[in-house]
Amino acid sequence: MAAMHAASTALLVDNRFLGHDTGQHPEHPRRMAAIQLALREAGVLSDRPNVDIGPATDEQILRVHTDRHLARLERAVKAGGAWIDADTLVAPDSLDVARLAAGAAVAAVDAVVNDSIQRAFCIGRPPGHHATRDRAMGFCLLNSAAIAAAHARALGIERVAIIDWDVHHGNGTQHIFYRDPDVWYASLHQSPLYPGTGDRSETGADDGFGTTLNCPLPPMSGNKEWLGAMLDVVVPFIEKAEPGLILLSAGFDAHRDDPIGRCRVDDDGFAELTRVVTDMADRHTGGKVIAVLEGGYDPDALGRSVVRSLQALDGAN
Repeated sequence: MAAMHAASTALLVDNRFLGHDTGQHPEHPRRMAAIQLALREAGVLSDRPNVDIGPATDEQILRVHTDRHLARLERAVKAGGAWIDADTLVAPDSLDVARLAAGAAVAAVDAVVNDSIQRAFCIGRPPGHHATRDRAMGFCLLNSAAIAAAHARALGIERVAIIDWDVHHGNGTQHIFYRDPDVWYASLHQSPLYPGTGDRSETGADDGFGTTLNCPLPPMSGNKEWLGAMLDVVVPFIEKAEPGLILLSAGFDAHRDDPIGRCRVDDDGFAELTRVVTDMADRHTGGKVIAVLEGGYDPDALGRSVVRSLQALDGAN
């Protein structure tokens, strides 16, 4: 396969994301290894814009999380690791890895705002969209997409849209921005399923009323249903928002091969969903879109789907 041209999507990936060793937990370093292998085998790593990444700072994190939340994570890692809840494990290096995942999203925002790049895909872990202001949950420690959105607002982006597709509802991102009129949040997810939020009636509150959109889809929904909801419901919502930047919380656990969800999206479906997002970005943000990895727990399906979404971000058919 020919190498991608230099104007293609920036790919923010780092071997340090192979840390945060959770053993036999579904969110394990083998997810990252599978993505790296799939990217190499697809020949899509070369000739991409370079964006240096470092850990998110306390200032960047505390725009969306509380001091108490960060302190609780710091105590857990200093103690050698702990279970935060029945689903969420902290290993000794987990906070460092989560800071780096959030930092990658922040670095992508900086590069997009500075017009160094137009698009980016942040391939970090652990995922983040379940982390609320004051609670780690659902495998998530720090909410990278939310930290990136708040950073974009701090840099002067007037309005940010977050599109979250994942078999699980991104309750943390919704929680953080539920009353914010300047960050519009749209979620496609399976229902019923963990964490039990994301009903259509959840549309925002106070100044943020009308800036949250939920599209719960029943089990066994596949490409037709997910793409239909994106085109019929999410696209008009984003068009109304008229964002200066689109952030994509890209979870791939709605894949038909995923062991956690019960949906039937395939590799082609994720490519098509990504193309819808890039089309919206071309119309409203000058093409500016940043994808941040969320779920996806069948390593092979995850790797393939990431490759297809990256190629769609690049503009490949």
